Amino acid sequence: MPARVGLTRAEAERRLARHGRNEVPPPPPTPLYQRVFAQLRDPLIMVLLGAVLLTIAIGDHPDAVVIGLVVVVNTTVGVVQEVRADRAVAALSALSAPHARVLREGAPHEVPAALVALGDVLLLGEGDIVAADADLAEASGLMLDESMLTGESEPVDKAAGDTVGAGTVVVRGRGLATVTATGEASALGRIAVLLGNAGHEPTPLQRRLASLGRVLAAVTVALCVLFFGWGLLRGLGAGTMAVTAISLAVAAVPESLPAVVTLALALGARRMAARHALVRRLPAVETLGSVSLLAADKTGTLTEGRMVVQRVWTAAGIVDVSGRGYEPHGDLTRDGNPLAPDEARAVRELLTTAALCNDAGLRPPRNASAGWRAVGDPMEAALLAAAAKAGCPDAVELHGLCPRYAEAPFDSGRKRMTTLHHLPDGNVLICVKGAPEAVLVPEALACPPEFLERARRQAADLAAHGFRVLAVAGAERFWQPLPAANAVHGLSLLGLVAINDPPKAAAATTLAACRAAGITPILITGDHPATAHAIAVRTGLVEDGPAGEVRTGPELAADPAADLTSVRVFARTDPQQKLDIVRAWRARGAVTAMTGDGVNDGPALRQADIGVAMGARGTEVARQAADLVLTDDELGTVVTAVEEGRRVYDNIRRFLVYALAGGTAEILVMLTGPLLGLPLPLRAGQILWINLLTHGLTGVAMGAEPVAPEAMRRPPRPPTQHILAAGVWQRLLLLAVTVTAATLLVGAAATAMDLPWQSVLFLALLAAQLGIALGLRTRLLTRSNLFLPASVAGSVVLALAALYVPFLQDLLDTEPVGWWGSLLALAAGLVAFLAARLLRGTFRGKA
Repeated sequence: MPARVGLTRAEAERRLARHGRNEVPPPPPTPLYQRVFAQLRDPLIMVLLGAVLLTIAIGDHPDAVVIGLVVVVNTTVGVVQEVRADRAVAALSALSAPHARVLREGAPHEVPAALVALGDVLLLGEGDIVAADADLAEASGLMLDESMLTGESEPVDKAAGDTVGAGTVVVRGRGLATVTATGEASALGRIAVLLGNAGHEPTPLQRRLASLGRVLAAVTVALCVLFFGWGLLRGLGAGTMAVTAISLAVAAVPESLPAVVTLALALGARRMAARHALVRRLPAVETLGSVSLLAADKTGTLTEGRMVVQRVWTAAGIVDVSGRGYEPHGDLTRDGNPLAPDEARAVRELLTTAALCNDAGLRPPRNASAGWRAVGDPMEAALLAAAAKAGCPDAVELHGLCPRYAEAPFDSGRKRMTTLHHLPDGNVLICVKGAPEAVLVPEALACPPEFLERARRQAADLAAHGFRVLAVAGAERFWQPLPAANAVHGLSLLGLVAINDPPKAAAATTLAACRAAGITPILITGDHPATAHAIAVRTGLVEDGPAGEVRTGPELAADPAADLTSVRVFARTDPQQKLDIVRAWRARGAVTAMTGDGVNDGPALRQADIGVAMGARGTEVARQAADLVLTDDELGTVVTAVEEGRRVYDNIRRFLVYALAGGTAEILVMLTGPLLGLPLPLRAGQILWINLLTHGLTGVAMGAEPVAPEAMRRPPRPPTQHILAAGVWQRLLLLAVTVTAATLLVGAAATAMDLPWQSVLFLALLAAQLGIALGLRTRLLTRSNLFLPASVAGSVVLALAALYVPFLQDLLDTEPVGWWGSLLALAAGLVAFLAARLLRGTFRGKA
């Protein structure tokens, strides 16, 4: 099989069927019975099981049935939430799976890495992760980071005939490699099998909430012991008091909180994926809500990333280039007039050199409504389109006439690309293109100093107008014994190419939204400082003038002690400097989000609190290093993800206020009720029934509340902020006291009116907690989360059933309360609802 052809699609499918997919088989799913046992091992559930045995022993069979029902329902809800969360995480993992480029039937295709077959030909380029073990058929300047397999930090040069291992990273150059081992048989696969499945670590938020849960459990148990002793002193039976105290402890602690949090994070991640923000690691969901710095690159992030050559400069002056996008059609004119023959020849020579020193391609429209598309680097594709407008042969014909035999690929250190070509007459053509400061140097060019200085001034002027500028040089020689990396001496300067990459229409709005949300945007690019400044001004990132200072990479290298947080625009930065900028902001206490798309962005993406990669145009290295992948390459999607992160965290805090306020109120009612002449305010079964109806579907529904209108107009949450800070504990205590007072007043009124006071109090306490659930809503009248009012309505129906259905009456020891009893309970619910709305307004902007 020729390396330049690859497998056919049919043959690839046959080999996949024979040898299996290129992946380590996932661990078997957790059996249902193991999930059930894991739920039953929860300490609070085990306490309830003990209560079942105790109630059976003392002959309290109705309470035993109620407690058993609570165990079954809680276990079922816990298992269902766990399964839903696992499925959501699995779906995200499938979406974020790596991809590979392969040759199939002579044409390049991008496929999921799992579908790489034995014998496939891999196309390797800078930023790719090698998908499988393979033998190199071709290699040009290829260098791989093999630390994933060997632990060695230094990249390794590779040549044709060498082997490459799955999981290694292409840091420079390009190559073709034939796959020799996939899946478990590959080097990385064997390591993965040995490591096994390590499982999912809890997120920082889950760990903080687990710690909070232990504190709440200890306090609740202490109060319930006090309640038990208080009941014995009043002459109540030890068995009845023990079961009631146990039920109260279980009801007061929100045991469903871990499941609610896991599900909220997982479903939040799925909502982000639906809005083009793919979360690769679950903790990123909670971190997004705290982002206070957004470090963006320029090309394709603030700008459209669809480049077009608009000006060409040669010794004769500026030439205008017309045309749209990547269409190879347009005119070259000076001041609206056709070019003179000598000038046209100079422009063709410049653009022919740029087209030869090029790895991109142009693909014609698929249909009448589509346009020409870039294959490979958009900037290089723009050069091919400009060359076609100047009358140069297309890329295939050019490379046929002048085949390339050596090259030094572009990298962030050299900032230029060099290629060597055989000419038909036997001579060698040297082609160089790159950043003006890397090409316009005396040691590389054989031209008068005056012409060189003129070119530099012209490059600076074009960059100041927002153009991306490339310098192009070349030379024809009889023989070139030097390797391509050194073939940059004595060249002729052919001219400059000015490429327009206009700012995205939404860039200024996006940056304004960042500032409104308390997020500081900065620009870090490898482009010319004048270009970076022009784009920053046009998008509103900085103001024109001294306030819009640009700091360059060489300036940072010359002043290691410089304050990297005092400037908003950085240009000509190298990978280490990007890393240093992120570290400086983190040391200042900022929570950083960093965008990137290249292999050189990988370290900074990993260092940032939230690494953001471009899904469409980014390299595989950037995507796998990131926490968030933007499938639409839109910076505005980061703001959307931040909004979703704030929504998830707000909903978790809202559930805490609701659940802890209700649990605290239950304890206070049971402790203070006897002081008002209510001997045993609630029976054990009634407490657990309230817990079942409030912490079940209603609690889960609160996690689906829409984002608050003010969420993106308040400062980011400090990452070290306690979950109960910023008004949460004050609200829950005030609500608990309000619910306690309203419930006890209703109970006292029912006693005075000779109503069945315990049943009225039971209904009032339940109505008050449901009133809090509705009162804490983000938007009171909204159709975006109909699950919450529906679950509240269902809880009301089940509460009334407990009073009027004979079987439940016997089970819960309740009786009908009549219209007056129902109105009293409704009044308690209304008071709690109004208190929740009032406190939401008082603490608006904090959650």
